[in-house]
Amino acid sequence: MKKPTLNKFNVIVLGIIFDPKTKKILIGRRENDPYFPQLSWCFPGDNVSKDGEINKLLKEKIKEQTGFEVKNLGAVFAKTYEERRDFLSIYFLCEVTKGKLKAGGEIKEVKWVNPEELEKHFSVSFHPRLKEYLNNLVSKNNFL
Repeated sequence: MKKPTLNKFNVIVLGIIFDPKTKKILIGRRENDPYFPQLSWCFPGDNVSKDGEINKLLKEKIKEQTGFEVKNLGAVFAKTYEERRDFLSIYFLCEVTKGKLKAGGEIKEVKWVNPEELEKHFSVSFHPRLKEYLNNLVSKNNFL
C-alpha cells in the first residue's frame, strides 16, 4: 500500500502578550522578513524546528525579542495565510512574569497597543476570529 503524501507546513508559534492592567497587547516590528516581505508589525515568535519543543521555543523567542519572560496560558488560535498557504501559525496567550521591555533579535521595535488598533498595524491578513477573540479578551478581561 502506498503511503499518502503529507502536506508540508512551516509552523510558526506566536505569543499574544496581554497586560490585564492596561488591557493592551504587545507587538513588534520586523524588517526584511524572508517569508513575508510585506510583514511589518507582528506578534513575537518564530518558526518551529523539527526537533523544537514548542513551549520552550516560544518563551525563548519572546524573551529574545521583547526582553520579557512569560507564562504560556495556552493555544487560542491557529491559521494559515492568504499570502502563504504553506505557513501555519499557532497563537498562544501569554502573560509577563518578569523582565524589562527591550526589542531584540528580528524585532526592531516593540510597543503596547489597544486590541482595536492591532489590525491597522498589521500588513498581512488579520483573521476576523482572532480580532474578535482579542476584543473579547479586553471586554471580559478573562484569559481562558
